[in-house]
Amino acid sequence: YMATHITTTVPPVHMHMDIFETYRAFLALVLSNLTAIYIKTGIGTLSAFCGAVSAGAAAGAGIAYLHDGTYEEIQHTIVNTLAILSGTICDGAKASCAAKIAASVDAGIMGYYMYKNKQQFYAGDGIVAHSVDETIQNIGTLGSQGMLQTNDKIIEMMISCD
Repeated sequence: YMATHITTTVPPVHMHMDIFETYRAFLALVLSNLTAIYIKTGIGTLSAFCGAVSAGAAAGAGIAYLHDGTYEEIQHTIVNTLAILSGTICDGAKASCAAKIAASVDAGIMGYYMYKNKQQFYAGDGIVAHSVDETIQNIGTLGSQGMLQTNDKIIEMMISCD
């Protein structure tokens, strides 16, 4: 939980350090955190789906907002980010977690710049559906149902290393 909160908060704030636009920065943080909650809700509490990916997509949404991104740009930032890293697994918040957070934030920023440069993923490109909501539903299904065996296998591997 703490890693998700840090990932959704620090990148948008870092990208926007102007003290005179504190209100706008606050709205970006609200957008970022609510987006992470929305994505994570469909996944559930215990999943092999890496929560940093949800947080990176949410941070990308906050960053897009700070760059005066339109609703459409924010939606496509989220979709692009989820398309890039949707297969990232959680191995129990080990040392690799920080690297996964960095990669997820990078993907969030890349997802925004992709759309700004007329590049995006389309429905049918992996888990991408026709809308941001449908794509997030696909992520929820992937995380809650599709990774059940993955989660069991990760636990088995972790136990065998002791």
